[in-house]
Amino acid sequence: MIDYFGSPSNRELVFGQLAEHVYLALLPLLLGVLLALPLGRLAQRVRWLRGALQGTANVVYTIPSLALFVIIPGLLGTPLLSSINVVIALTLYTAALLVGPVKDALDSVPAHVVAAATALGYRPARRFFGVELPLSVPVLASAVRVASVSNISMVSVGALVGIGGLGRLFTDGFQRDYPVQIVIGIVLTLLLALVVDLLLVVLWRLATPWARAGVSAA
Repeated sequence: MIDYFGSPSNRELVFGQLAEHVYLALLPLLLGVLLALPLGRLAQRVRWLRGALQGTANVVYTIPSLALFVIIPGLLGTPLLSSINVVIALTLYTAALLVGPVKDALDSVPAHVVAAATALGYRPARRFFGVELPLSVPVLASAVRVASVSNISMVSVGALVGIGGLGRLFTDGFQRDYPVQIVIGIVLTLLLALVVDLLLVVLWRLATPWARAGVSAA
């Protein structure tokens, strides 16, 4: 493995694939969260839509990722090897995975807190972003962490249709019968998932200083 990184061209290849993997995994994570927030809010506020939204989300998440990578170019007219196909597919998966947790996270906010904010003159939008969403972060954070690991793993599947990321190391390693390249791809994927998960934990703690204060007081 050390010999493999001894070549400048190999290092450039690996770091290039790693950077692409980060882009293909984290951009859909951000977009999926932004899409899931209004959908989850809608599911929370409009009871008769809950079943339809959750059912649609479940259907989307059960579509095999490889099939979606191939279907999207046909629907949108994008090139088959365009990274935008992976971004769109994983954005849909992330949103589908998070719709239910967003609703549950918002439901976890104590009703008396919402009522107090309303009594203080908070309009719905301000109350959502200033009170409900921050208080729902601890519940929502766990689902976002799961979605991040899911995205990082599914990006590798894109290598089967020629779209980069660390999965390219798997396919190239199998084609060349070069186990070292496969192992490097696996190790870097695991490390990437671990680092992203740790970063999300740090962001969660920074976003909920009251939770740290409560733990310290206890």
